[in-house]
Amino acid sequence: MTNTEIRPFRIDIPQADLDDLRSRVARTRWIDDLPGVGWERGVPTAYLKELAGYWAEKFDWRAAEAELNAYPQFTTIVSGQNVHFLHVRSARAEATPLLLLHGWPSSVADFRDMIGPLTDPAAHGAPDAPAFHLVIPSLPGHGFSGPLTEPGWNDGRIAAALAELMARLGYGRYGVQGGDHGAFIAPALGRIDAEHVLGVHVNALVTFPTGDPADMAALTEAEKARLGAMKKFQDDGSAYMNLKGSRPNTIAQLLADSPTGQLGWIVEKYREWTDRSHDLPEQAVDLDRLLTTVSIYWFTDTARSVANLYYERFHDATMFAPKPKGTVPTGVAVFKDGDYAIRRFAEHTHNITHWSEFYSGGHFPALEVPELLIGDVREFFRSLG
Repeated sequence: MTNTEIRPFRIDIPQADLDDLRSRVARTRWIDDLPGVGWERGVPTAYLKELAGYWAEKFDWRAAEAELNAYPQFTTIVSGQNVHFLHVRSARAEATPLLLLHGWPSSVADFRDMIGPLTDPAAHGAPDAPAFHLVIPSLPGHGFSGPLTEPGWNDGRIAAALAELMARLGYGRYGVQGGDHGAFIAPALGRIDAEHVLGVHVNALVTFPTGDPADMAALTEAEKARLGAMKKFQDDGSAYMNLKGSRPNTIAQLLADSPTGQLGWIVEKYREWTDRSHDLPEQAVDLDRLLTTVSIYWFTDTARSVANLYYERFHDATMFAPKPKGTVPTGVAVFKDGDYAIRRFAEHTHNITHWSEFYSGGHFPALEVPELLIGDVREFFRSLG
């Protein structure tokens, strides 16, 4: 066996782990809510208690496991770290290799509704649409890639590892699509592997004001509202990120020991970051899909590694340092809620060739509005010829 070997993988969570989850949920020490308090102080106890009960007693992990195991999965060692990935090839010889990158709190399971339409468009009502060979990794330290074994896994190192993965799979030219963490890593891939990356498509791209008064003066009302929403997030919604970025082990220990804590920590983001026309997370995202991702993070014991990515990012001096403008064609999809990207800011650092804005969906479009994300990915990569 060599470190470059690609090994078949199948998810098989031991029954003892499922039993342990149920036992831990049953022994949760619940907090009391103050009277008259809703979601503004975090997840309401009554809601979380009901959701935890469903997770422990009614959610069918084995069904979710079987659905994921229907796709070819593999692991390989890259830069000393285990990397898990789905590899679903299209039957069409001219298909474009495409790397799909999740973020947090997301996983490879997010992309299930996209796999069929992207690999076999004809079977999904779009015979003239481009086809793709899909590589869908669990980011190093996330999910079935398993806990990290050493520090230093920042966005740049992850991007380099994924470039190596695509080379190992024999893909000389490939595209990348990513959201959340993926929206940082995909452009990084375009910079470090520009010779092989034909295009980068992102959602949930983070853009910051350039400092140019002309840019600020030219903002539309919609862009001003988006900038205001980003400021509100920074002021009132980013505590999770600051905690992970400064004291990752502390929060990781809490999440690693309490499935109910892990559930609340994640479901809060699905409530805050999905399309705000919905009152509850399960109205925006299928509940069992949401719980699949929570289960993946719980069963793989990756709370520490997930938190440490934020620490690496916060302590990476090159992360937000000025960089030359990227050269790889870049497409951006902006969804109604949970996206703050502004084109005139993005164009200072990315070679924007495609920009779409949608009036539904939020931070998790692969789960909320997969048909819109699929359509935009097709349109962007078709434009590259």
